[in-house]
Amino acid sequence: MRRTQRSYLTRYRHALWLLTKRDLRVRYSTSALGYVWSILDPLVMAFIYYFVFVVVFQRGGSVGEDPYIVFLLAGLLPWMWFNGAVSDSTRAFIREAKLVRSTSIPRTIWVNRLVLSKGIEYVAALPVLLAFAIFTGAALNWNALLFPLAILIQAVLTIGIGLIVAPLVVFFRDLERAIKLVLRFLFYASPIVYGFSDLPAELQPFAAFNPLGGIFSLYRSAFFPEQLDWYPVIVSAAMSVLFLLIGLWVFKRSERTVLKEL
Repeated sequence: MRRTQRSYLTRYRHALWLLTKRDLRVRYSTSALGYVWSILDPLVMAFIYYFVFVVVFQRGGSVGEDPYIVFLLAGLLPWMWFNGAVSDSTRAFIREAKLVRSTSIPRTIWVNRLVLSKGIEYVAALPVLLAFAIFTGAALNWNALLFPLAILIQAVLTIGIGLIVAPLVVFFRDLERAIKLVLRFLFYASPIVYGFSDLPAELQPFAAFNPLGGIFSLYRSAFFPEQLDWYPVIVSAAMSVLFLLIGLWVFKRSERTVLKEL
């Protein structure tokens, strides 16, 4: 029994890695700039918000922390991972319909490979964050050891949401556009251009139920220790596990019907 389980996990990991490498290869093999594209989007967004908040409105330290460019990138980079994986999950089955129907590997792999490939892109972009931190004098502290915890919680959350979204879009095609609108709203509702502590005190207990809030506070605490607040972190971890359980349940209940619809 144990050998069978180990063999199953080994085959699953192998297939997951092969599909992830295929995604990354297809995405960058035909591009002259390659790696640059994975960091260009968050860099452009960071400079736009830096210009708006610092140059135009001269926020004067009222929002976020200094250096603000590091504060922004610490939130934007993981947001790009989350946004990209959830957006791509809306097409996880539709885009690969023939392979999904014809292969016998567990269908959860079509969501997990998106989360993994976007996660690899996020990790590959971290040297840019470190470069800006060095250039602006933002020092790392011991909270940087919490980075793996933040990555784990975010991976669990993103997989859970992806497992909900991927099958439902097969049944309701308009849901793909609705999810894009929700993600756009979530960008501004999440502490990305501002910090969790910048919210009014009376809103913070409710804002903590946005699981991205606690995750981003973990990331930022590596450079800004005062950004670490364990209440939203614990809520984020609990909600991420809840989303994963709901995602697995939705996926299991809808898998056969999805295969008929594809």
